[in-house]
Amino acid sequence: MQALIDKAEILIEALPYMRRFLDKTIVIKYGGAAQKDAELRASFAIDVVLLKHIGVRPVIVHGGGPQIGAMLERFGKASSFVDGLRVTDDETMDVVEMVLGGKVNHEIVELVQQGGGRAIGLTGSDGGMIRVKRRRKDGRDLGRVGEIIAVDASAITAVADAGYVPVIAPIGVGEDGLTYNVNADEAAGAIAQALHAEKLILLTDVPGVLDADGRLIPELSRARAEQLVAEGVIKGGMIPKIACCTAAVNGGVARAHVIDGRVVHAVLLEIFTDGGVGTLLTR
Repeated sequence: MQALIDKAEILIEALPYMRRFLDKTIVIKYGGAAQKDAELRASFAIDVVLLKHIGVRPVIVHGGGPQIGAMLERFGKASSFVDGLRVTDDETMDVVEMVLGGKVNHEIVELVQQGGGRAIGLTGSDGGMIRVKRRRKDGRDLGRVGEIIAVDASAITAVADAGYVPVIAPIGVGEDGLTYNVNADEAAGAIAQALHAEKLILLTDVPGVLDADGRLIPELSRARAEQLVAEGVIKGGMIPKIACCTAAVNGGVARAHVIDGRVVHAVLLEIFTDGGVGTLLTR
């Protein structure tokens, strides 16, 4: 009987969050261990399907860097990076489109549907959804790497309104008509702004943002996050994630989260429990 009562307590704790997020958009950047581990993949699919069924509007934006690297290796082509950005020539862009817009996107659509939901795959180049300009880093041409300048969210809204979960590959289109490789975190943040999302959630392979002693920081203001970056406490790969979250909240997204995607049902735990499983960044 106590086990049943405990389950009821969990539902009671979740109830105010269910009310708060009814018909609200939540953009989830899906990647890392959550995208590779079988148990985590299944739990993520169930999380998304549950959100959709209770009236939340989930939108998935996915990465696929390791899969791109593996495919390039199969073709005998070496990968090159500048500050974490993949140098993308025409041949590499063909592989990016094949892997991100094809294999990975289709796999995630199937994953959601196996969990009992309905999903439709899109790429950022569909209907000119993600418009970009050619990106340069310290004066260096990175090839077909895009910097987002605008997002037209009408296709995403149409898919969500029709009852499907949009699954978006981060590929942009330039004024020259060419497709460009786009950082998945940046794409998720820009899409969240365009949709006026209630939440942006970045799934990572760390517990969240850590302080100088390695302890999790449950909540950060925008100003405090910028201070920690300046002090060198937030460093490495976490810097662009914090920049993405900061840009999102500056652009109107109510809250941004960096959460531990290695935790089973991490998305549900972050949204529907008082404690959460990562770091919340607010204005």
